[in-house]
Amino acid sequence: MNYILLILGFVLLVKCADIFVDGSSNLAKALKVPTLIIGLTIVAFGTSAPEAAVSVTSSLKGQNDMALGNVVGSNICNILLVLGVSALFNPLKAKKQIILKDFLFCLLSYLVLFVMVAGPFFLGENLGVLSRSDGLVLLCFLAVYLYSLILNINRNDMKRVEERKFSIKDIICIIVGIAGIILGGNLVVNSATKIAADFGVSEGLIALTVVAIGTSLPELVTSVVAAKKGETDIAIGNVIGSCIFNICFILGMSGSIKSIVIGFDSIIDILFMGLSGLIVYLFSIKNKRIGAFKGLIMIGMYVLYTIYIIAR
Repeated sequence: MNYILLILGFVLLVKCADIFVDGSSNLAKALKVPTLIIGLTIVAFGTSAPEAAVSVTSSLKGQNDMALGNVVGSNICNILLVLGVSALFNPLKAKKQIILKDFLFCLLSYLVLFVMVAGPFFLGENLGVLSRSDGLVLLCFLAVYLYSLILNINRNDMKRVEERKFSIKDIICIIVGIAGIILGGNLVVNSATKIAADFGVSEGLIALTVVAIGTSLPELVTSVVAAKKGETDIAIGNVIGSCIFNICFILGMSGSIKSIVIGFDSIIDILFMGLSGLIVYLFSIKNKRIGAFKGLIMIGMYVLYTIYIIAR
């Protein structure tokens, strides 16, 4: 039953996130909000909604390993597995703006998170902590990032607003989407915790593997479809944007609600997340493309990392 509930939770998270994005986008268009603003906010949040539901729910329940492991695991999965698989379908070509701005901001957010949580270990403590003030700082980082994106939007794009009439159906979609995301998050957290107990493994391992892959399904589907259609900049941008949202919004929100206590193993995972991001960044600036061979290397790195955390 726990496996059935876990799968049901993932289905609810992915499907209801899609319903939420559609309803919110349509409502924003009815209110004459520019399409680009919708993409930068609502769609970006929608693809990160599964991770948000799981991590916030875990934080409220005091399940620190699940709250942090889900985000870190999802980012590693996004960078290595999602982009790696996408590169097998079509070489990923990154736009100059993504390489010089978005990707660097993503790496900076990793560095900031590491400095926040690793400090106590350098002082001889056994545990680190992502405090409420740290969570607020991460949320401020997200606000700065979104503001910089809005500043770079072309004025002509701002004038292009897709006309749409107001519909009560959009309100219903938003309510159903949010309700489904919350329910799905609870199902995933509860069932994953019970599965971990049944196997006698840590919640962190389940969060870094099963839950991380499950909550990364929206990014995987979006990026693979975009790569197959030749829209490789969307494939990369979707992943990088999601990684930034995961760190700054989800961990920021989770930490602001309740401080997250962090063990030394999690520091290793955060370091690997940063190393993965740096390697893929170097891959992307060389010839400004990630081909099938590099994609296979990235997938191999993800497999080796998974073997490592299972052995650990």
